[in-house]
Amino acid sequence: MSSIVSTLTSPVKLAIGAITSLMLISSCSDPAVVGIELSPGNNQIGVFFKEIKISASMVMLDSFNTTNQGVLIVGNETDPFFGKTEGIGYSRLFYEETELRPPGDAILDSVFFKLDVVSVNGTDLDKSKSYTVHRLTETLRDTVYYNNDKLLFESSPISTGSIRFGDVKDTLVNLAVNNEFGQDLFRNFQTREAFDDLFSFRKYLPGIAIQSKDGDNTTIGVNLGLNTGFYFYFHNLGDTTSKVFRVTTASSRSFNGVTSDRSGTPTAVITDPGKSYKVGSLVGMKANLGMTIKLDTSPLDSFLDSLSGVTFNQAELILGETNALAVGQTPLPWFIAYFVDGENRIISRPSDKQPLTVQTDGQPQVELDADGKEQPAFIAPASTNYDSEKRIYTLPITSHLNALFRKKITRQDWLLYADTPYRESPGDDFKRSFRQFVVDQNKIKIKVIYSRTR
Repeated sequence: MSSIVSTLTSPVKLAIGAITSLMLISSCSDPAVVGIELSPGNNQIGVFFKEIKISASMVMLDSFNTTNQGVLIVGNETDPFFGKTEGIGYSRLFYEETELRPPGDAILDSVFFKLDVVSVNGTDLDKSKSYTVHRLTETLRDTVYYNNDKLLFESSPISTGSIRFGDVKDTLVNLAVNNEFGQDLFRNFQTREAFDDLFSFRKYLPGIAIQSKDGDNTTIGVNLGLNTGFYFYFHNLGDTTSKVFRVTTASSRSFNGVTSDRSGTPTAVITDPGKSYKVGSLVGMKANLGMTIKLDTSPLDSFLDSLSGVTFNQAELILGETNALAVGQTPLPWFIAYFVDGENRIISRPSDKQPLTVQTDGQPQVELDADGKEQPAFIAPASTNYDSEKRIYTLPITSHLNALFRKKITRQDWLLYADTPYRESPGDDFKRSFRQFVVDQNKIKIKVIYSRTR
């Protein structure tokens, strides 16, 4: 409330302090007044508060591209709202052809598969979580892969291991490598028997699939690069100096495959991508699965139509408090609001096909096209702030509401999405984790403070 108070005049501040509790639970039903007047004794200006309930539905996005996101999502999660979700990371392997291979008389000391873990989201992190690496039996091709794609791999792993993460969220994990496989791969590097270059190597080893143990209820993000892959430690005959030869996921094509079983959960009714579903009193978002929330913003129409001569001091979408997560899990850090049509398709500007979102406060909500005509701005999407203690997301929409009221832009429904294409990022955050949240629909509202000159 302090941020709202700081924008108002001193008499208004005192009035707010007197009726704060009333503001939080009520709104005026008189069409001539619309909101609660915060400073009725001031004959120069009226300040009002309005709370608008916004209804929500859930939408499953169509299958989306997870190719080369830079992070493999590896996990097994089960919860009562989203059901069972599994993520398997698929990647080719790479070695520097200019790097000196182990000579024919080199002796292999040990071999590990290293995982460069950059994020951990799960429960019971003081208990061991297990991971396996499998050899692909089909080629990972130069094509686009989607989150519902999968590749065949050998059931017996070539590498296995476990770790207790505790409070650690980024670490290198060493997995033991099957001795027979490790020896054979090392010998082939020495003798060039099975492959002589990177392309023939990928025929020998088309790639890998990284999988977690069923029931671990934990998801890790594995960074692709020189720190994820096979490390062969060896020494040359007559020399005790340890050397290493690496076969890693650097410069390698990859994608994240996701499977979902929502049987017996509220989200089991969601079957067709792009369609809105009412799933009960709760709604939620889950990254990489493609589950998101659509907000029906039509109540803004009647509210704005009832006003004249007003200025919006502060307006926010409030979502939360969200349901508590288990210890070790973290929610989606933020999201933006895309404009969507009645078929839940993202609306783009006719002039350049740029997707449209609610724009951040203090930035232009419209701009001129090549013909000098106004069109919605797109370059500065507004993103939510998340209060981790209160478990509340807030999206500032003051400038957006002012533009709606002055008919500079057209009201649209919103599709919430946990990333934006305009941020400088190596990948889409909504495709780089299984983070989620669930919220009661009664806790989704727009709160407005506005002034009217008399």
